[in-house]
Amino acid sequence: MTTVDAPHSLPNLPTSTGGAIASRPYPSFGRLLRDYFILTKPSIMLLLLVTTAPAMVLAERGWPGWGPVLATLLGGVFAAGGAGALNMYIDRDIDGLMRRTRNRPIPSGRVPERHVLIFGLAMGLASGPWLWLTMNGTSALLAVGAFFFYVVPYSMYLKRRTVHNTVVGGVAGALPPLIGWAAITDSVTIEGLLLWAIVFFWQPPHFWALAIRLEPDYRNARIPMMPVVLGEHETRRQTLLYAVATVMLTLIFGAVAELAWIYFAAAVVGGVAFIAASLKMYRGRGLEGTKAMFRTSTLYLAALFFAMVGDTLIL
Repeated sequence: MTTVDAPHSLPNLPTSTGGAIASRPYPSFGRLLRDYFILTKPSIMLLLLVTTAPAMVLAERGWPGWGPVLATLLGGVFAAGGAGALNMYIDRDIDGLMRRTRNRPIPSGRVPERHVLIFGLAMGLASGPWLWLTMNGTSALLAVGAFFFYVVPYSMYLKRRTVHNTVVGGVAGALPPLIGWAAITDSVTIEGLLLWAIVFFWQPPHFWALAIRLEPDYRNARIPMMPVVLGEHETRRQTLLYAVATVMLTLIFGAVAELAWIYFAAAVVGGVAFIAASLKMYRGRGLEGTKAMFRTSTLYLAALFFAMVGDTLIL
């Protein structure tokens, strides 16, 4: 699908030089807590919740119990929250250049850089021992692997150097359902890998709809996102291709996991809506169809994973 590296038209992309940003006194303890919550990237936490727990239910073929579910989700929060905080630490220079991110805790001067670095490392590194002690070694290794991949290959290199950043970086973002599966089975099976693949192929069309809307920001910060490097038309075309691939994977997964009509109804109806939204975006110009695509893709993934739970617990 994506086959072109970022051309030389984007030289000298900004790097994290560690320039100090003056911190300001906090107006309230509540605002301090809110900023640390922002550092964990709550939108990523939502993806974690939506995909991890259903994968556990499916792996157990029933409700695993609140203890294992909460323990696994907390381990995922440690890994994803720590990675999000370190991503903001690494991106502190470019965050100040973009309208969408210039009010984040570091570029705004509300949280010292060193505090964010310590906070992110502590959270991320805690995920491994926590999951090892409460669940098993396989889920612990996967969580630490997701944390490392998002921080080092993606945040420190891919995001600033290649148009493949969104696709390859999705390796880490797609791991929550596999972590949930491994937490129950202590193994990596074909069903778990297919769950990972569904989220992996879903992520690019979901994010590219947003990237088109934020293209001026990325261009200003010299980040080689696909709309900046390859243009809107190619981004729309890739979005459609990845959407079709995602829907095909959901049907394959349903057959392999031997799911029933609740899941397949959601996979077919939701898949049609997902492809229709991507097709509308592909045929559009400017920002046309991007907001609908972003919203539809979010609802589609949630419906798909909730259908897995319904299929398992009801039928």
